[in-house]
Amino acid sequence: MTAHSYRFGIEEEYFLADAETRGTPRRSVTAFHEEAGDRLPEIGQELLQSQIEVCTPPSTDFGEAREILAGRRCALAALAGRHDLLIFAAGTHPVAEWARQVPTKGDRYRGILRDVGLAGRRSLICGMHVHVEVPDPKARIDLMNRLLPFQPLLLALSASSPFWQGAPTGLTAYRLSAFGELPRTGLPPLIGSPQDYERYLRIMTAAGSIADASFLWWSLRPSIKFPTLELRIADSCTRLEDALAIAALFRCLVRLVIRRPDLNDSLDGVSRALAEENLWRAQRSGTDAELIDEASEDALPFAEALDRVLALVDADADALGCGPEIERTRAILTEGTSAENQIGVFEAARKGGRSDRQALDAVVDWLAKTTAGATAA
Repeated sequence: MTAHSYRFGIEEEYFLADAETRGTPRRSVTAFHEEAGDRLPEIGQELLQSQIEVCTPPSTDFGEAREILAGRRCALAALAGRHDLLIFAAGTHPVAEWARQVPTKGDRYRGILRDVGLAGRRSLICGMHVHVEVPDPKARIDLMNRLLPFQPLLLALSASSPFWQGAPTGLTAYRLSAFGELPRTGLPPLIGSPQDYERYLRIMTAAGSIADASFLWWSLRPSIKFPTLELRIADSCTRLEDALAIAALFRCLVRLVIRRPDLNDSLDGVSRALAEENLWRAQRSGTDAELIDEASEDALPFAEALDRVLALVDADADALGCGPEIERTRAILTEGTSAENQIGVFEAARKGGRSDRQALDAVVDWLAKTTAGATAA
């Protein structure tokens, strides 16, 4: 176990916006997607044409991941500019209207929309997914269960979706609400064993509910393609350093629960219900949330909850060589999440005499500049 490298990969989803209106593109974006696919490796499309995805190859080096993602972000921003578009990372698009979205062509996407109906069209959201390779793929169900209590904290750190359909939501991570309209989303169920998981899959596929395990859209799941656990709870992170910090923390947590088989080994229905409550608190308040600690039966300030988790993974961060990325999670608290910064830009613009729509346009501009690594004005 100590020799295992815990290779990881990061998938980031981005929005496209019209450079003039800041809404979703008014014209076809086929030429942009074709050029992006030709010029950049590891580029993919999502359910809607106003989205694009990038992936890193398996790696053990966050410096390498940083270089790849920074290059992808800058290259896509430059390419978007040549097509009169903006590109940005956030959980929701501040001004886009779901009813105007054009689905991506392809059998899988057509099938999803046919299956879930209007809920699929409304899924105008972007997330970040992190894969971590584990020593024993058969252990992933147990690991998925025992990682459940950490997911609200990871969501809060990534929060970047405070606006929806051109209006403030009062939440820092509204993306989960929109995504929750789809089936088989949210926290995974507590599943007792790999055999139980296989039985669940067998019944679901035989009954025609899903084609395969890739249609389980839980916030954490065993990958169908790779020997990894896939984290799916996070909003798409506007700042690259935040994305790397959250990916590093998840990687360390995976190693933690493997080397500590006693940790969270007796979760039950109450444990999952408390995790659900913490997820709501994180969605609503981000890093201002108080998270319930089951052991003490008390609610902890977020900074204290984070400190406890960082203490748990200290040895893992050292072993995996990602101490700086782990330390970055504390900086998110001082600098504010993307959601907090978006709200700050919006409120400052309103105080400066701009209308709500003009203030949201300023938010889109901040998102685009920050995603590309530029300093927002």
